[in-house]
Amino acid sequence: MKLALKVDVDTYRGTREGVPRLREALKRHGAGATFLFSLGRDHTGRAIRRVFRPGFVEKVSRTSAVEHYGIRTLLYGTLLPGPDIGRSCADTLRGVRDAGFEVGIHSYDHVLWQDNVAAEDRAWTRAEMSKAVERFNEIFDAPPRIHGAAGWQMNVHAYELEEEFGFTHASDVRGTRPFLPVFDGRAGRVPQLPTTLPTLDELVGRDDLTPDNVHEEVLSRTASASGHHVYTLHAELEGMKWLPAFERLLSGWLRQGYELVSVEALFRSLPPGGLPKHVVVTSEVPGRSGTLAVQGARSE
Repeated sequence: MKLALKVDVDTYRGTREGVPRLREALKRHGAGATFLFSLGRDHTGRAIRRVFRPGFVEKVSRTSAVEHYGIRTLLYGTLLPGPDIGRSCADTLRGVRDAGFEVGIHSYDHVLWQDNVAAEDRAWTRAEMSKAVERFNEIFDAPPRIHGAAGWQMNVHAYELEEEFGFTHASDVRGTRPFLPVFDGRAGRVPQLPTTLPTLDELVGRDDLTPDNVHEEVLSRTASASGHHVYTLHAELEGMKWLPAFERLLSGWLRQGYELVSVEALFRSLPPGGLPKHVVVTSEVPGRSGTLAVQGARSE
C-alpha cells in the first residue's frame, strides 16, 4: 500500500522555517513527498475576512493562528507588505527539488485564490494560474506537473486550465480514490488524487484530541483500510510546532506497512485501464470552515 504525503506551503514563514524542517524529517524516515508552493506575495493577513464564514472562529480558536503563524504573518497584506515568497525563497524551493522531492503549484496568492476562485470566471482563473505557472518556470526552469489548489477551492475553469497548462496530475479536492473529474458534461484528462484523510488542524481540539495524541486518531483510520491514501500536511503546522506529531505519524505508517511516497509516485503506480469518472461537488468537511471541492457521485 502507498500513502502519498502532500505538503501545502501557504506562507513566507512556512517556506523559510517549516519547509527545511520537513525536508530533513522526511529524509530521516526515508519518506517521499510532494511540496506544493505558494509562489507570489504572502497576504495571509487578508484572511481576516473569513471571520464571517461559518466555522472559521471555531477552527481558529482550536488551533491558535497566532501560535502557528506568528504576528508578522497575520499582518502581511494589511499593516505589513507581504513578502514575495517565490522571489525571496527560490533557493529553498530548488533545494526541495534537489533533495529528490516532487514540487508543484499550490497557488500564486494563497488567500486570493482560496477566498475567491469558487465564484470567479475563466479570465480571472487563467490570470491567477498563469502567474503561478510563470513563476514556477522562472524558479525551476521547468514546467509544473502537479497542481494542488489552496484550501481545496476550485471552479470548472480551473479543471479545464489544468489541461491547457499541461499538468499531468492534480490533488485539488477531498475524496476517497483517484478519479477523472467530470465538468460541463465531460470528463477531464487530468487525474485527481484527492486528499483521503483528515488534517491535523481539523482534528485537534475536537473529541479530546491534542497534538500529543492526534496521531493515534489518524493512524486508526489507516490501520484497517485497504487501498492507498493521500495525506495533506502544512509547512506552518507539521513543519513547526506539530513536527513531533507528524514524526509519530510517519513511524506509525511505516509500522502499518505503508510505502510513503510523493503524489506523483502514487499516480504512476495506478493500474492501467482508466480511472472512474466522478463529478465534483462543494460540501462541508468536519473541522474545516466553509465548503470545499469534494469528490461526488460516479458518472458513467
